[in-house]
Amino acid sequence: MSRCQVIRPAGAGHETLYVLLVSLLIVVLAASVVLMRGEREDEQAIASHQIDARRDLTAAEQGLYTDLRVAFDEIRLLHEENAAVPSVSTLAEDGLPPFVADAGSQRRGSHQWSWLQAGAYLGRSQAPEVAGSLLLIVPNDSAGEADIWLRRDTAAAPPGDLGQAALIAAGWRQVVSHYDAGVTREHRH
Repeated sequence: MSRCQVIRPAGAGHETLYVLLVSLLIVVLAASVVLMRGEREDEQAIASHQIDARRDLTAAEQGLYTDLRVAFDEIRLLHEENAAVPSVSTLAEDGLPPFVADAGSQRRGSHQWSWLQAGAYLGRSQAPEVAGSLLLIVPNDSAGEADIWLRRDTAAAPPGDLGQAALIAAGWRQVVSHYDAGVTREHRH
């Protein structure tokens, strides 16, 4: 006959307790590190006449806004080379979005672009439900930044005055972008 002898480990209850205590210590340390070093959500306040480029624009408007920011650099270079602001037709011939009429521009509102003698490009939306009308104000000096405004109705008439107060009174909203550590798209319903 064979005999079977069961030998229990010495201190099995104490080993389990030590493993649980070490696990708890690790969780507490990890939680404290996350709380101390976690990203703060610094929401930058914007004025009532402004609209946030990454949160408040439709996908089509975000694409147009990005195209205008890129196009502005090209417009600045052409302005320095030719000592004159390039016409809409020149920008379209160069294939520079959003001034060129292609399938992408049709999906984004089929904007009709024109140069305003006051110093801005006006893109009147043919489909305001897709994307509003846009205004790219070209600064007088070469070091200035692009100033982009949006109006989401069909009455986006060319403004006679490009001053901030006049644009606000006419229903235009300035598009601003604040980039921080949490650049993610937020859907507001």
